[in-house]
Amino acid sequence: MSSNPKESETPKPQSDSSKDSATKASTDSTSSSASTTTPTAAKETESSTTNPLPNLYDRFVSSFEKALSQAEKEGEKKPEGGLNSFTLEGIAEYIQKYQPKNVIFLVGAGISTSAGIPDFRTPGTGLYDNIQKYNLSCPEEIFSIQLFRRDPVPFFDLAKNLFMSDVKPTPAHYFMRLMAEKGHVRRIYTQNIDILEYLSGTPADKIVTAHGSHYTSTCQKCKQTYNQEWFANHLRFSKELVAHCDKCKSGVVKPDIVFFGENLPKRFHQHVKKDFEVCDLLIIMGTSLVVYPVAGLIDDVKPHIPRLLINLEPVGKGVLRDVFYEGSADDGVKKLTDLLGWKPELDQMIEHEWKKLDKEFDEIKKKIGTKKD
Repeated sequence: MSSNPKESETPKPQSDSSKDSATKASTDSTSSSASTTTPTAAKETESSTTNPLPNLYDRFVSSFEKALSQAEKEGEKKPEGGLNSFTLEGIAEYIQKYQPKNVIFLVGAGISTSAGIPDFRTPGTGLYDNIQKYNLSCPEEIFSIQLFRRDPVPFFDLAKNLFMSDVKPTPAHYFMRLMAEKGHVRRIYTQNIDILEYLSGTPADKIVTAHGSHYTSTCQKCKQTYNQEWFANHLRFSKELVAHCDKCKSGVVKPDIVFFGENLPKRFHQHVKKDFEVCDLLIIMGTSLVVYPVAGLIDDVKPHIPRLLINLEPVGKGVLRDVFYEGSADDGVKKLTDLLGWKPELDQMIEHEWKKLDKEFDEIKKKIGTKKD
């Protein structure tokens, strides 16, 4: 089929003398070849000679129908490594059958709900009432970099209660660790600053804290860095509320949390593009996907890659490749773990790790008591 209009133009009318010459030539030619031309061939020759338009149209229709049929067949095909059902059962089968090695988790506050992290946003709660004395326009203002530079006291007042509570990772956190230990995880992108992903025992190189965390801290004056233990010990044992640098003695040490007005961590930009290019399963848990640029990452995986959302409510507009489990992150991972046959492993991991953390918390409380005495 050609797109050149000239190929489909109707031949110009011939003069009478031309017609007579053409008719005679055609008759002579037909007579001389009658013994070797079949009726069918003669009919095709006559059709194409006397009126080429119907033949050209038929070829166009045939070619178009063939292309349409092929497109429909391609559309019906499942992508390589696709889901047989858009359910948790389908996701479990996908993991077992294709053994994905580049699974990406995208998680939010919903995976930490059952950990009992103190709530500072809801009126009537202790932390919320405590920060009201600072006359903030809203609770979130406590994470404003402008406020921190002007007066870091409100943040450290919150941090002392927010980060030092005896919270333990949830089943959702330990499921991600289990997936990592089995060689399935490419990266975990968390919007949380509670460091429970680290506390669960998941390798640090697998974690990207999109909004930062207090896993590390930095002096705002000399840029000396500190680990999580240093910051935690300051909050627990120091007589001063605001943390100051041991090196320069005057700079305020700020946890590497992304405050409002700051850029996302370098580690986020270092990994995000490559990670999502090779992602072979995206699991989203406990997030409403309203904060960008993290929310936009769900569209960065290839079109045929399955996406699982475990959340209390749907988010955005789903497409054919998406699976939605309505419920808490803990309930979702427990069911998925059961379908994968990993339930005994997950239960044993949680029991062992929680006992270990309880022991550590008890020792810290004893140290705090001794320090106060």
